[in-house]
Amino acid sequence: MAIGFDIGGSLGVVVPDKGQSRDNEPKVFIAEFGDGYEQRTPQGINNISQSIAVGFSSRPKDEIDDIVAFFESKKGATSFSFTMSDTNGGSSEETMKVVCESWSQTWKYDEYYDLKATFRRLYEA
Repeated sequence: MAIGFDIGGSLGVVVPDKGQSRDNEPKVFIAEFGDGYEQRTPQGINNISQSIAVGFSSRPKDEIDDIVAFFESKKGATSFSFTMSDTNGGSSEETMKVVCESWSQTWKYDEYYDLKATFRRLYEA
């Protein structure tokens, strides 16, 4: 699949701007004992929580409206597939299941808008 995500309709696959970022936060159980000694173990199989920040800059209003309608149709609960470039600078791609729980639009100029969204990675079939 191409980089981005498929919103269907006339736009099909939407490609975010370059400069996406991915934040990672491992979830770990920590047992603390006396004298500063501690033991750590991962919380579950997929214990790294990931969020991806994507942006769509200076896009026509109709395109931004279609992307927002797609996010609204998912209601922050239904997942969709998102493909992004390999973060190690390679030419490979990684496809993951995500939900979009927050996004914001900004009027740029004339009929052009910016859109910023945050995707949270899910581990589901």
